[in-house]
Amino acid sequence: MSTSRWTIPLGAVLVHLGIGSVYAWSTLNRPIIAALPPQPWWGSPPYTTFTAALVLLGLSAAIMGPWVERRGAQVAAKTSAIFFASGLALGGMGLLWQLPLLLFLGLGILCGIGCGIGYIAPVSTLVKWFPERRGMATGFAIMGFGGGAFLGGYANAFLIEQIGVAKALFALSGVYFLLMWTGAQLLHPAPEIHRGVNRPAAEGLTRREALRTPQFVLLWGMLCVNVTAGIGILAQASPMMQDLFGRTPKQAAAVVAIISLFNAGGRLLWSSASDFLGRRVTYLIFFVVQLALFLLIPRFAQAGAWWPFLACLLTVFTMYGGGFATMPAFLADLFGSRNVGAIHGAVLTAWSVAAVTGPVIITELSDRARAALAPGAPRVHIYDQPLMLLAGLLAVGLLLTLAVKPLKKAVP
Repeated sequence: MSTSRWTIPLGAVLVHLGIGSVYAWSTLNRPIIAALPPQPWWGSPPYTTFTAALVLLGLSAAIMGPWVERRGAQVAAKTSAIFFASGLALGGMGLLWQLPLLLFLGLGILCGIGCGIGYIAPVSTLVKWFPERRGMATGFAIMGFGGGAFLGGYANAFLIEQIGVAKALFALSGVYFLLMWTGAQLLHPAPEIHRGVNRPAAEGLTRREALRTPQFVLLWGMLCVNVTAGIGILAQASPMMQDLFGRTPKQAAAVVAIISLFNAGGRLLWSSASDFLGRRVTYLIFFVVQLALFLLIPRFAQAGAWWPFLACLLTVFTMYGGGFATMPAFLADLFGSRNVGAIHGAVLTAWSVAAVTGPVIITELSDRARAALAPGAPRVHIYDQPLMLLAGLLAVGLLLTLAVKPLKKAVP
């Protein structure tokens, strides 16, 4: 086959740049709320958009994983492009026609399904094209998901200012469809020469066999804990900076943009490092370092130490992104590469759980602490309790990682 294997990561990045824009949807929330009649809290963004899409991402990845393996990365990525672009267009129609249900069906359901299929589409192909550098290969692709947040945030703000939120969704629908379809065209199945790894489990377990192992349960828990901690902070990053350090909304927004770059860069950095450190050691580093940082953040806030706080925040987000990117290679190491796309889809249900759990923990507890403050009292301690709780979860993640062992026997 004349295909260069280096076009495969490029195609994966293009697909993930499109679906990764879901991380920038917070910029759509207020314009959408302003464009629709008043809704109850559960009927407005982010619950009908971001949260619903991430829940559907995990569920659709789990359900469609075997189909993605059967049909291949190219067909799956094109299907993802159709779902994601159609969801944005339907959301635009919902805003034009003042129908919140259409907005939910578009951004929450169709876009969520597109995200789930598109997220796992390149993974199996990448680990087969790069058997000797699985972490680096999947890191390239999943870096695109983080990068989509950075580009999407600026694109959303510009288009909303120029043409309004409904027409912006139509424009984004067309742009992301072309971007993702182009990326899909570059995804080709790996020839046998690239699959020949000298590992006893190279052929690997089926998804059903993998799901019955303790290793799968442990990895699911590790990903859930890592995402819960990271997405909890992500959900409240801007209010946290305003409450703890008196930053303006504009200043906080600039830091959120920088966070998305560290999130994207951490995906490639840590997954590539895991090729040398090992996946288990990499996850141990994630949990040990983040546990320490979550305990330090309240102290830095109390001392007014902005730069150490910012360093903690950015480090956490490299590991948040790195956890996503390292997981597919971890799965391939343990269960073999043949069905890694389907197994990866199943483990992404941890993301669905964490997408609800993390924001609820930090938002609800900080809101209660804020409500209990006397008028004019400083807000420096309102995040102490949720950060301590998330630190406790990270300690659980550390124990889960220590328990992961290789399979006892190879599966033919």
